[in-house]
Amino acid sequence: MSLKGTFPVLPTLFDDTGAVSERDFDAVIEFAIECGVDGVVFPGTASEVAFLTAEERARLVARLGKRIDGRVPFVCGASDPDPALARERAREGAEAGASAAMVMAPKSAGDVDGLVAFYGVVAEAPIPIMIQNAPPPHGAGLKPEDVAKVVARVPAIRYAKEETLPCGQNLTRLKAAAGPGLEAIFGGAGGRYITDELARGAAGTVPAVELADVHTALVHAFQAGDEPRARALFAASLPLLNFQAVFRMHMTKFVLKERGIITHTKVRAPDVGMDAGDVAELEKLLAEAVEANLFTVRPPMKVPA
Repeated sequence: MSLKGTFPVLPTLFDDTGAVSERDFDAVIEFAIECGVDGVVFPGTASEVAFLTAEERARLVARLGKRIDGRVPFVCGASDPDPALARERAREGAEAGASAAMVMAPKSAGDVDGLVAFYGVVAEAPIPIMIQNAPPPHGAGLKPEDVAKVVARVPAIRYAKEETLPCGQNLTRLKAAAGPGLEAIFGGAGGRYITDELARGAAGTVPAVELADVHTALVHAFQAGDEPRARALFAASLPLLNFQAVFRMHMTKFVLKERGIITHTKVRAPDVGMDAGDVAELEKLLAEAVEANLFTVRPPMKVPA
């Protein structure tokens, strides 16, 4: 069955000492599933993957697979500029039960021939590949037509996550260039262009997780033909998405804590943090979202053993 729908990226949660908090990680998994997501992604850029050790990364992927136990599909983030290491990350995902391995097209691979060689190594892992086309500085920012050329020459690539600007136009170009070579194309970029992407034929979205219930309801409404409902949800969530574009993991973890999901908000990545004014503004945005019934807050989450 082809992947489609809402696949939020799960964050990595750390306690106050900076160590991985498995309790909070489990809580976010359960929260996402409660929200009705169609699947999850881990690890990705939003998981602070660049600041995880290889052991932490492998351990959490295995924990995720065991925790979800087939309740929803998951995509294992396997990106690495070294194709042999990306292949090993993809194998770890396959062993944990992942449905696909998401691998960012690296800048270091160079031209189309270099990318074909790169993904040819990754394809030795027994799992379908989702090619992630992200803009610099993290990704290569490939032209959609070049992505399609790579897809045509590496059959293991069955999915794409397109998030280079302008996302909607590039998604349309990729669909036209790749044709049936791709089973599905997902949007990304934090869900900030989600209605445009869905209107252009995106199979779904790969946003951050703190608004998983909102994104799931939005995508399901659009897929059911209720575009007015989808657009209303998008409009209501946009102030929070704009805030998330600036503060990223800090915002994600703050909102998850405010919603009663996690207990720690430690961030390893050296991203810009929120000052007192930012926190005050975010609290107002959350209060307005709750008042508008966009989502709810809850008592601290109890995580099943």
